[in-house]
Amino acid sequence: MAMNEQWAERPATTSLNSMTILIVDDEEGIRDFLQRALNRLYSRVDTADSADSADLLLNTTQYDLLIVDICMPGRSGVEWMQQIRDRGNTGNVIFMTAFADMNHAIEALRLGANDLIQKPFRIEQMRSAVRKSLDHLRLTRENFVLQRQLANTPQVGLLGKSATIVRINQLIERIGPAPSAVLIEGESGTGKELAARAIHQSSGRQGSFVPINCAALAPELMESELFGHTKGAFTSAHQAREGLFSYADHGTLFLDEVSEMPLALQAKLLRVLEDGRIRPLGTEREVPVNVRIIAASNKDIAAAVQAGSFREDLYYRLNVLQCQLPPLRDRLEDLPLLVEHLIERLSRDLGMPTIQFSEADFAVMRQQPWRGNIRELKNLVERCLLLGMPAHDLLQGSGSDPNSNTLQVQGYPLDWTLEDVEYAHIERVLDAHGGNKTQAAKHLGTTRKTLDRKLQSRINDRA
Repeated sequence: MAMNEQWAERPATTSLNSMTILIVDDEEGIRDFLQRALNRLYSRVDTADSADSADLLLNTTQYDLLIVDICMPGRSGVEWMQQIRDRGNTGNVIFMTAFADMNHAIEALRLGANDLIQKPFRIEQMRSAVRKSLDHLRLTRENFVLQRQLANTPQVGLLGKSATIVRINQLIERIGPAPSAVLIEGESGTGKELAARAIHQSSGRQGSFVPINCAALAPELMESELFGHTKGAFTSAHQAREGLFSYADHGTLFLDEVSEMPLALQAKLLRVLEDGRIRPLGTEREVPVNVRIIAASNKDIAAAVQAGSFREDLYYRLNVLQCQLPPLRDRLEDLPLLVEHLIERLSRDLGMPTIQFSEADFAVMRQQPWRGNIRELKNLVERCLLLGMPAHDLLQGSGSDPNSNTLQVQGYPLDWTLEDVEYAHIERVLDAHGGNKTQAAKHLGTTRKTLDRKLQSRINDRA
């Protein structure tokens, strides 16, 4: 072996720097040589002079790669590897041998060796073998993680088993691969962006899904956001910037609340849809883009066309394929499935224990108008998790009285002051503790003295 070989080499990639290696060889010179050559490139490089010594190290350390000499006194490298394989060790291995023996090669391959290096060898040959072996290990691990993530990814489409949702999911699967524009309509909170993402996922397009809420942007900024601008195109344009159309190239651009787009910009959007080219602000240069448009609105765009606030030609250009999402009150049979999904997701995000909704909860929930749809349902589940209260307790008395003009939120009218709400909550907690002020104060996270002061202040206000 060339012991005077220079060891200079570019560092391994970051993902490989954390890898650990064990060298098992009865020749001290080879162990030291390999350790010095690899130590700078990987996080930990240990050595052992025999299979027995290596066993001791394996009892306390998990190694990503084993570099093992086949011929050693006592147990050979092949015998030792067979034994640790039987014990469940599946780590990568590179065998070294001073003898060009076909039987050794066959046995090494049978044990899953990544490589068989014949002595003497150049250090670059060993480095290359180590790098390939660890790269293979890294890719195997990444693939495993990706497979797990894929297995945990919900199927493309909206969650639900109602006939309406089944039909919508069938529609999404059918129209997904088409390049045509899609218009999604439905009340606020019905899941229009989820539907748009599902269409993108089923499209097979290689680019990104890029959403923009047209109602959340100032009209004077919307054109720059969509098409980009050059440096100096307007007062605050200190540097050139690409627009969302460029980011969505070969992907999907989701225009939420498209009915809020100014008429002047609607004309420019129509031109992009017809020509497939955008013109960044401040330039005459046109840039070709391959973008699928999905638009959404919680307003009736056909009515907006009649009112003159939305271009008729753009409406027909966007409305090639239409998807109408139902309100939650029209798909109440999906409540249990939606609640189960929200509990699982929110409990994980909030770090709270899961809860069970009873039939009493669902009975009250089926009576609600659900004006906020899925978004309102999500808020209810989140409150149940945070407060540890059943849904029917939160919902009873929290709706609006049809014979009253006073809207209530969680049982408290909107025209109440903060002091009114505070006192009402104190009274509820006192009732829950049978009037025991000490226990009520502890529950409220305050002192008995402070609680007495607040109660007395309320009495004085009423006097």
